Amino acid sequence: MTISFKDRVAIVTGAGGGLGRAYALELAKRGAKVVVNDIGGARDGTGHSDAALQVVAEIEAAGGEAISNGGSVSEYDQMAEMVAKAKEKWGGVHILINNAGILRDKSFTKMDPADFEMVVKVHLIGSAFATKACWDLMREQNYGRILMTASSTGLFGNFGQANYGAAKLGLAGLTKTLYLEGAKNNIKVNTLVPVAATRMTEDIFPEEAFKLFGPENVAPAALFLVSDDAPSNAIVGAGAGAYHSAWVTMNKGALLAPAERTVEGVAAHWAQISDRTGDFVPQSGAEQSGVIIAQLQAAMKS
Repeated sequence: MTISFKDRVAIVTGAGGGLGRAYALELAKRGAKVVVNDIGGARDGTGHSDAALQVVAEIEAAGGEAISNGGSVSEYDQMAEMVAKAKEKWGGVHILINNAGILRDKSFTKMDPADFEMVVKVHLIGSAFATKACWDLMREQNYGRILMTASSTGLFGNFGQANYGAAKLGLAGLTKTLYLEGAKNNIKVNTLVPVAATRMTEDIFPEEAFKLFGPENVAPAALFLVSDDAPSNAIVGAGAGAYHSAWVTMNKGALLAPAERTVEGVAAHWAQISDRTGDFVPQSGAEQSGVIIAQLQAAMKS
């Protein structure tokens, strides 16, 4: 089986280098027409570069079709204009990979509020803006594939990255609502958690590990998650040839008797409340209420 993106139009944000470049090149290789979006050359989001033009040139040299776009994901009007130009040129937008991002790492006690706000704006708000710019068009097409880029920092935490972690877990949460809202229009939304050697991680990885964690090893997971037969609402990690899934789970917990619904009662039953035996993966937020209602009904019958 060969997965093809022929006749698909894809937008990749932050595609001037690293992961985004790898995604854009592989999409084009497999037949997609690609909008290569990139604004800057520095990982803190400052500066400008012709990186997007270079990726377009690579794609065209290999016989593919691509255009560059210098819009900022943090400006909704620029995202809307990008989508409009893609539609005008190629008739639609079928795939969006939200990859653009910056880092401004510091411990929370030393972090300037402006640095917290900027990282959240680029990663979370920027992905929402790019997605919103595509959303109605994808509904009209009755087809869309959207990929959010989260992080192990968002899922599990990492010292010195409170801003980045907050934004990245927010993206997983955005996925979980949009996959529900897009289902009836064949819009699938997934979350990727990449581990890759890029300009954003070049001083984090040792040199030998840096070589192992090339972006080309993440691209297969990214492209699968935006393919015709992709799942929806998946959280998939990828790096150095290893691929895995992650989930947001909950347990059944404990229903406390009225007399025990106190601070002391929660403390006394904490072992049961925090017991992971029988964890399950809710498919929507309503399932939390459903578990509680089921427990109440069972208690009333007993």
